[in-house]
Amino acid sequence: MKGILIRKPGEIQVVDLEKPAAGRGEVLLKMNTVGFCGSDLSTYLGKNPMVQYPRVPGHEISGVIADKGPDVPPGYEPGTAVTVVPYTNCGECPSCRRGREYACQFNQTLGVQRDGAMQEYLVVPWQKIIKAPALGALELALVEPLTVGFHAIERARVSKSDTVMVLGCGMIGSGAIVGAAARSATVIAVDIDDHKLLLAKNLGARFLINSKTSDLHHMLVELTGGGPDVVVEAAGNPVTYRAAVDEVAFAGRVACIGYAGQEVSFATRFFVQKELDILGSRNASAEDFRAVIAYLGKGQFPLERMITREVKLEEAGQAFKEWADDPGKVMKILLQLT
Repeated sequence: MKGILIRKPGEIQVVDLEKPAAGRGEVLLKMNTVGFCGSDLSTYLGKNPMVQYPRVPGHEISGVIADKGPDVPPGYEPGTAVTVVPYTNCGECPSCRRGREYACQFNQTLGVQRDGAMQEYLVVPWQKIIKAPALGALELALVEPLTVGFHAIERARVSKSDTVMVLGCGMIGSGAIVGAAARSATVIAVDIDDHKLLLAKNLGARFLINSKTSDLHHMLVELTGGGPDVVVEAAGNPVTYRAAVDEVAFAGRVACIGYAGQEVSFATRFFVQKELDILGSRNASAEDFRAVIAYLGKGQFPLERMITREVKLEEAGQAFKEWADDPGKVMKILLQLT
């Protein structure tokens, strides 16, 4: 079978891989569509500290069950459309003992610490399968990235009385916007790209701020008076990390999703003076997956506008190169394997 392999930073190619077989408790999936994640781009660029090379990337999965091994319960039959929870959990670390398996200390995400889904077939434990027969192949590939934003909204305990500012309106930030709007919160979307801001409006953001052309603090004073109740950092930039702490309201909550590429310096007086809740947000729970699937099932998501490009296996290498050259213009690239 064919697949994509990143041999080392900057070197990516289509290769022949051995087709796997489903073992005990495992399901063999035929891949339909796999999304390009920012972590995949970081792997290609050599900026992902958690990856080891060579690596098959990909963990945003749309597929169908092709076969199953012994001890897989009924209901996981060939032809079933599914997505996958791409994280492992050890069951014994502090996170797992607290019921937060998605933040397992020893997690191995598909495409990062272990080979991922940018290949024609993939074997996964049946427990990681999420069935979603009502969704199309493209929608299924967008479930996982949207769950990451949904999870941040859950972590921040967002309610309808909250004003939520989302810093960064890529796919992860889009998930946070949708998740907050679904809870009837007032959403302020912030980005430096007007196209992404217009998409954010379609997703439920009430107010839009281009922080490159507008004074963020002045705009927030006008809109909120004392600052947003919740800030979701989804850009992974030192500037936005500092803005989150500076601009959030007193007694507010900050949910951090993005990985900043360098250390971030803070004036820590705001941590204490504002009595902030600063929350890390990692991956997503099975409940987040089900919530996103339910949302997508309503047919309100602007699917075509969120997909930047669809590519075949032989086009994936060039797509990575072009994405690396101009990352701000990409919302979501999808690899088609059918």
